[in-house]
Amino acid sequence: MLKALWNGVILAQSDRCKTVEGNYYFPPDTVNREYFKESKTHTNCFWKGEASYYDIEVDGKINKDGAWYYPNPKEKAKNIQNYVAFYPRVQIES
Repeated sequence: MLKALWNGVILAQSDRCKTVEGNYYFPPDTVNREYFKESKTHTNCFWKGEASYYDIEVDGKINKDGAWYYPNPKEKAKNIQNYVAFYPRVQIES
């Protein structure tokens, strides 16, 4: 079971994570949404498509663009559609 932790809070927890390019992607139904706010940031990956980002807020502290996901990925990345990954500022533990 993997956990994503930041600022003393479990942001996501799952035994169904997928690993892509060294990042753990958590299923959307395992993410604690109360700490996530949509960001205006978007980036593009040549094989996964356009990524959307979340700001993470815990106890008044903000982790800007601390998580990302692919709402409409390209065909090769369909297996991670809407799964959430985290930047290294968020600790991943087993």
